[in-house]
Amino acid sequence: MINRRMMLAGTAALAATPVMAARAKPFDPAFPKGFLWGAATAGHQVEGNNTNSDQWLLENVTPTITGAPSGDAVNSFELWREDLDLAQSIGLNAYRFSLEWARIEPEPGMFSRAMLNHYKAIIDGARARGLAPVVTFNHYTTPRWFAAMGGWTSEKAPELFAKFCDRAMRHLGANIAVALTLNEPNLARLLPLVMPPQFLDGLRANLAAAARAANVPRFMVANTVPPEDVPALTTGMIAGHRLARAAIKAVRPDLPVGFSFAMADDQAATKDSVRDAMRQKLYGDWLEVAREDDFVAIQNYERILWGPKGRLPAPDGGMRNFRGAEVYPPSLAGAARYAHEATGKPVLITEHGVGTDDDTLRVRLIREAMPPLRQAMADGVPVLGYIHWTLMDNYEWGAGIGHGAFGLASVDPATFERKAKPSAGVLGAMARANSL
Repeated sequence: MINRRMMLAGTAALAATPVMAARAKPFDPAFPKGFLWGAATAGHQVEGNNTNSDQWLLENVTPTITGAPSGDAVNSFELWREDLDLAQSIGLNAYRFSLEWARIEPEPGMFSRAMLNHYKAIIDGARARGLAPVVTFNHYTTPRWFAAMGGWTSEKAPELFAKFCDRAMRHLGANIAVALTLNEPNLARLLPLVMPPQFLDGLRANLAAAARAANVPRFMVANTVPPEDVPALTTGMIAGHRLARAAIKAVRPDLPVGFSFAMADDQAATKDSVRDAMRQKLYGDWLEVAREDDFVAIQNYERILWGPKGRLPAPDGGMRNFRGAEVYPPSLAGAARYAHEATGKPVLITEHGVGTDDDTLRVRLIREAMPPLRQAMADGVPVLGYIHWTLMDNYEWGAGIGHGAFGLASVDPATFERKAKPSAGVLGAMARANSL
């Protein structure tokens, strides 16, 4: 699949006039007690050999647009204890990871107690290390059987997802700190805006090949969706989120539940900018759903400046990621301000990072993004925590493993040894002090 972070970062653009600077309130560099400092992973991207998932099939048919297959990824299915030890050693107090639906329910209605025990052990292991488990119930990938029945476009999808969440919650939900039902369900809205026609042609061919391999009429996944399927997918995912939230709350009414947004720092360049219309298109119906939740989770990697006819190009100069796209640290605070303004909910940052082979860029991003975020909090935006993407270099959608990685730690491809980078020390120092 296409690397979602590269895709969005490729659309990054100019900064808006810093209107908040003139009236910024002085702020204490310390963060509120209980602030979450974490790092995130996603099952398919770290576990390896997720052979029963929809993504695995897409990676292993011809033609494919996924690039290198995930294979062993970074072997976190076996090495999850090392991952938790790494997060603890950095100084973090939270760890975000996902349940792999394809492992837990390999066939419809057939739930694996062994796999449920596996994820329960991770949750309990996180707690034992002082890490709050932030659990994503579905981070894009679904069981192959689910995709083969049309995925989220199927009328049965919401109820099937809710049943999975109910079964998972009853087995392993006692020690979860925060629950996310879905990861970036609004991503499908962005694809038609930023991807060239040849990508969409390749996507349709890849999905058709997977359908032939599965011997079904349609094979549908969540993180790359043809434009014609976006309305049905969105309807299914909204219904699925609401039913899943209810299922989770039925087991633990006290558990905070939400979903994560893919959200840029959208900025208006002119009085007749299309910014507000684009916000409505990209986020509108999902913002309405988020108003029903306990918090709004955002995942920010970029800013976009909107003119009267669309996006404007990024300015020259400044930091760049490994693909040459702009890296603008204040975008995180800008997205957080809008998310709270639009929903009235507290904000949880569940992803933020940069793809680069130069860790000094990641260090700068962390150091320069956090003060504007703390300023936003002083101005009245309630932020619950900051979770960096990602704990360690992993399998990136469409990019494989290695070049342009996002990790706070590197991973040896032969031994799978994890080794913290200097950026981990920078974030860890803030986390330990709970302060800038």
